[in-house]
Amino acid sequence: MKAVILVGGEGIRMRPFTFTRPKGMLYAGGKPLLYHLLKQVKGAGIKEAIIIVRSNKEKIIDYFSKKKNSPGLKISFVTQGKKTGTAAALLYVEKMLDCPFIVLAGDTYIETKDISSLIKAYHSYKDKCLLVKEAENPSRYGVVEKKKGKVFNIIEKPKKPKSTLVSLSSYVFDPCIFNELKKIKKSASGEYEITPVLKGARVVHLKGVWIDITYPWDLFRLNDYLLRRMKAKAGKIVNSTIKGKVIMEEGAEIINSYVDGNLYIGKNSRVGPFSYIRGSVSIGENCEIGDSATIKNSILFDNVKAKHLVYIGDSIIGDNVNFGAGTQIANYRFDSGKINVYTEKGWANSGTAKLGAFIGDNVKFGVLSCTMPGKIIEPDCWISSGVVVNKNIKRGSKLFIKQEIHIMKD
Repeated sequence: MKAVILVGGEGIRMRPFTFTRPKGMLYAGGKPLLYHLLKQVKGAGIKEAIIIVRSNKEKIIDYFSKKKNSPGLKISFVTQGKKTGTAAALLYVEKMLDCPFIVLAGDTYIETKDISSLIKAYHSYKDKCLLVKEAENPSRYGVVEKKKGKVFNIIEKPKKPKSTLVSLSSYVFDPCIFNELKKIKKSASGEYEITPVLKGARVVHLKGVWIDITYPWDLFRLNDYLLRRMKAKAGKIVNSTIKGKVIMEEGAEIINSYVDGNLYIGKNSRVGPFSYIRGSVSIGENCEIGDSATIKNSILFDNVKAKHLVYIGDSIIGDNVNFGAGTQIANYRFDSGKINVYTEKGWANSGTAKLGAFIGDNVKFGVLSCTMPGKIIEPDCWISSGVVVNKNIKRGSKLFIKQEIHIMKD
């Protein structure tokens, strides 16, 4: 059996990070989402994966073409054309599949045991299978109604769901499914959706952990989960207190610092002197976390510089971001309420009272600048000294403040 991984979507809700990379290349636990998913696929005994790519596809192809990044599978890449939707995407790989295959979404994390149980169900019933789970908020997903263990009906994101069972976008099909996929017509949303062929599929219930990455803050849950499971790997630690677990890659250092939580540090990155790391934190390659900087429950991509009295709380920071001395990323509202984030799909409630900022690649902060909770800064922006960012900032913007100085004479 082969695995087909879908990563052709634009990932609009994951901006600012998907301006410069596909959703599957967002990082948690020191590796891209796709890497973690493929490792679980390999654990289920699958030896070959086909990744369907489109937006920013070069990032995926370049990463997984390097031997050092291999998750231990034979990987092929297929580019999705202009037609959108899962049904359309799968038709692009029809000629590559002459055996049963499992389909997984590249923006989710699913454990080996559930991939295996889905495959086992297919072999037992010799029929198409669908993975489901009970959800507290079913209207966010495709809601499944079942009868005698099979899908009776499935409705995408209904306002008044008739069931709490939701589809996890994980399927096993026989190649004959392509005949059904070719008959699907474009939906009202303009996509070729897979929903019509799921009726009659065997329902398989989730047993383990499934994490859906819809919004940037969903990465925090995955990062925390992965760091808890990873094995400790210490490197160069000098004069530091470690209360938790560290996973350190080649050339990483912790100097005269305090770590209270689980910390991943990428290759050639340095923490310290006098840094404070709190909670679940992932730091990418070639980063510098310096004098009296505090990083709490955050994910930093590669080449981030945060020195001299910087505070970063509950935030995600893209590649090549530089924080001037005293930069503060606020992560808490005065009224202690849940933090709302204005995305390109409208307002979204993060569900948490602690949330910082989402900062795209190549952003530079001047000294003593500040960003308020839940704000999005798109790539290639300059935030000059003393600026307080209190709204989302569009790509390539340069923010300055106009100051008047009044000198009082005796």
